[in-house]
Amino acid sequence: MPTRQLAAAPRAGSASTARTNRVGHRDVPVWVSLLALALGGFAIGTTEFASMGVLPEIAGDLHVSIPTAGHAITAYALGVVVGAPTFAILGARLPRKALLLALMAALTVANLASSMAPTYGTFVLARFASGFPHGAYFGIGAVVASSLVPRERRARAVAMTMMGLTVANVVGVPLTTLLGQAAGWRSTYLTVVVIGLMTLVAVQLFVPRVVVHEDASPRQELSALQRPQVWLTLLVGAVGFGGFFAVYSYIAPTLTEVSGFAEGGVPIALALFGVGMTLGTMVGGRLADWSVLRTLVIAPMATLVVQLVFTVTAHAVVPAAVTLLVLAFTASLSLPAITARLLDVSGDGKALASTLNHSALNVANALGAWLGGVVIAAGFGYTAPAFVGAVLSAAGLVVLAVSIGLERRDRRRAAEPVEQPQAA
Repeated sequence: MPTRQLAAAPRAGSASTARTNRVGHRDVPVWVSLLALALGGFAIGTTEFASMGVLPEIAGDLHVSIPTAGHAITAYALGVVVGAPTFAILGARLPRKALLLALMAALTVANLASSMAPTYGTFVLARFASGFPHGAYFGIGAVVASSLVPRERRARAVAMTMMGLTVANVVGVPLTTLLGQAAGWRSTYLTVVVIGLMTLVAVQLFVPRVVVHEDASPRQELSALQRPQVWLTLLVGAVGFGGFFAVYSYIAPTLTEVSGFAEGGVPIALALFGVGMTLGTMVGGRLADWSVLRTLVIAPMATLVVQLVFTVTAHAVVPAAVTLLVLAFTASLSLPAITARLLDVSGDGKALASTLNHSALNVANALGAWLGGVVIAAGFGYTAPAFVGAVLSAAGLVVLAVSIGLERRDRRRAAEPVEQPQAA
């Protein structure tokens, strides 16, 4: 059976050594291809995180409380959880580039629906639909990105595609928050529609066609689910990152109600948060290329400490802003490492595993937003989610310790000599 999709051969004849890719009749530098993928991440990061910045406006316009409005964030996250494996499995034999284009088109339409939602219920449904393409886009994008560079630069390539997600917090989220405050929260999602359309053009022009193995199938992708290390790594992300989202989901009211920020200062704080995420992802890519497991230990330990510090520094403007920057940095360090580990332990199911990574992170989003809302609604105040975050970070470290312990046990067993039966 012939391969279903031919790769655009790079100049040097190998994706592992070339610095350009053939796209149509043009040679495109690898970094341009990665940047086109990152633009999609920018659209996704903007729509995911801008909701936090305009949460008070959404709540007021749709006549619900802020904790109730936070359920729309949970709905988006659940959309990612459901959509990521669905697209990865059903699209196992589809051309990667065509699948990326379809996912971005779906994201664009769903954000248009978000901007036009007449009621809270329809808005929640639109946010669920907006999350549906999220995980699959990043998962397929990570597989494509890692195929374009040498193995020793794999984590950095994945980090670059995820840079759009973090840069969105520097540029996209603050600007759309300002726009949402000035022109209404619906303009936030209309801006994402424009970015989505730009991404469709960029991916079509600059991302090469990537080989889909002739044996690719849903069954092959599902083989990843038979590997315990895949599940443990996903659990590390789902639990550990829950703490990060517990804080971030309610950052706007925390800054205005506790820290003393004026409403106009919230976008500035969000931009600092984005700077921390961007730097963390960049440094995390290099750390993961050095040691995946060490990075997965260092990042949550540092995040746990910073979350506890934030319960104190949240009560003043400058300390709160600085602590948020550091929190975003430490939490983002592990993003490339989790993806790299999943690619290492998933065997032939790399697309599904890397896609499920974003399902796990959005389980974390849903878990964090829910638990943060629970402690706020219980009257513990807007700093209480940081305590929840510290507990979840510690739980993530426990899961990682189990994963490492099992892996070492399996290696010892594999290294033990097999006893040969003695001749009679």
